[in-house]
Amino acid sequence: MKKKALLIAPALALGLAAFASTPAFASSGDSYQATLNPLNHSGASGTVTVQVTGDQATVRLHASGLASTFNGGAFPHVAHIHIGGQHTCPPASADKNGDGVVSTPEAAGYYGTIGTTLSSSGGTGADQALNVKVPAISGSSGTYQRTVTLNAATKAALAKNTGVVVVHGLNPSTLSSKAQKEKSPLTSSLPLAATAPALCGALVSSQMAMPAGGAATGGGPAPVQTGMLALGGGLVLAAGGALVARRRFSKAD
Repeated sequence: MKKKALLIAPALALGLAAFASTPAFASSGDSYQATLNPLNHSGASGTVTVQVTGDQATVRLHASGLASTFNGGAFPHVAHIHIGGQHTCPPASADKNGDGVVSTPEAAGYYGTIGTTLSSSGGTGADQALNVKVPAISGSSGTYQRTVTLNAATKAALAKNTGVVVVHGLNPSTLSSKAQKEKSPLTSSLPLAATAPALCGALVSSQMAMPAGGAATGGGPAPVQTGMLALGGGLVLAAGGALVARRRFSKAD
């Protein structure tokens, strides 16, 4: 037993040293992502990611195929993180007044109310929801990127997986004659087309762990950790093999 302990102890020590040299891993924050799918026959598409650290969220949103012009200028597509709903986008059957458009009030039961406005500058509260002077996307396509401060309600909704990103604004010419004449149910100063949802996507957690301090080569933690496990295990196996060999030589003597 003493000979066995003497042989295995150095290998175990080396294995433990290998584990000790494995870099510490720290969470890089909570990450969420969604594919933005068309609503109201908008024909648009897009993607969005939200990286949260504390109360700060870096939002990256790309959209294309949206309505291009509004009142002779680039169409101002406002966008929001909606919260408190069913974490889903509305079906066409959500249209209750038969105008062929699922309006924001009709969709609210599915994707919830406004938690954070994805404005291009200035405030991001619900009070900025219809500020077409600072839209997330201007024109038919574009990329939005901004780090915003999340209010407590939005942060809690994301943590509970109830956040939904919605981009608004439809091409009026694609709507029914009834819908083209309607005012937005949110404000009488804008037509229905300006505030009706065009893109929608339920955010899904995609949290990832990264090595503390970053990795110079871009390699992830799993290969390093696996390598260390293999090294430790290999050393212990080697010690076992040496013990067996010693016993055989002893018997041969």
